[in-house]
Amino acid sequence: MDEERTSSPDQTAVRVALWRAMHVLVDPPPHVLEDEVGLRLAAPDAGWRDRPDMDPVFTSGFRAHVVARSRFIEDLVAAQAARGVGQYVLLGAGLDTFAQRRPDVAARLGVFEVDQPGPQAWKRRRLTELGYGVPDWLRLVPVDFEAGGSWRDEIAAAGFDAVRPAVVASAGVSMYLTRDANAATLRELASLAAGSTVAMTFQLPAELVDERDRPGRQIAVDGAERSGTPFISFFTPAEMLALAREAGFTDVRHVSGTTLNERYFAGRADGLRMSTGEDFLVATS
Repeated sequence: MDEERTSSPDQTAVRVALWRAMHVLVDPPPHVLEDEVGLRLAAPDAGWRDRPDMDPVFTSGFRAHVVARSRFIEDLVAAQAARGVGQYVLLGAGLDTFAQRRPDVAARLGVFEVDQPGPQAWKRRRLTELGYGVPDWLRLVPVDFEAGGSWRDEIAAAGFDAVRPAVVASAGVSMYLTRDANAATLRELASLAAGSTVAMTFQLPAELVDERDRPGRQIAVDGAERSGTPFISFFTPAEMLALAREAGFTDVRHVSGTTLNERYFAGRADGLRMSTGEDFLVATS
């Protein structure tokens, strides 16, 4: 494994963090999500806002998408915490900053952020350098997936209580996995304690993407291919719901990009809206 991969975050994770910051910097209030902590973590060079992938007009749909996705998950986590769920697992955590921005909620939870060992070591170091630290209730859990590591085993070793319910989020991951791997992940998630809730994003087939968003979707697909991390799996909502039921979930629902646009962007004077093409599965065991 090369040095860069072992000592720095994934560039997709950095891009997502920068888009979250761009929302605060270029879009007028009300902000769907206020997050500049990720920008501090990433510490990009001075010209980062001039990058083509940060163009405030061309990438507005992507920017809106990542903030809506994060906001939906955080609203779900806050709602689950309010009803007494005490554990939150974030798979593929990247530069997520919920724990730093919402300690009022996060400190009442055991937060388990799962990612590859290199990025996790980098994030731990950056949190310490910036003065945030890593409190006892935040567990940065390294899992070497390429070596066959088990996230269930590692979060258990980090203090996760398997007999208590949890809320689990997996955003921007399923499209990189085969259908069989997604099914296996869902079976593992369905085996969590009764009352656990999972929020997982999935990519729609091109024909179900809003026509005006298809060029942007193709750019994302092509970019992933060039970077060596191609999109492998696309699901219709019915297919994803069926996969979750087959995995053992008792209650499943589909949350569309259209729903998120109506929830978070309706009535905005600037016309900001998220690109469609990635929806949510919300499933309860």
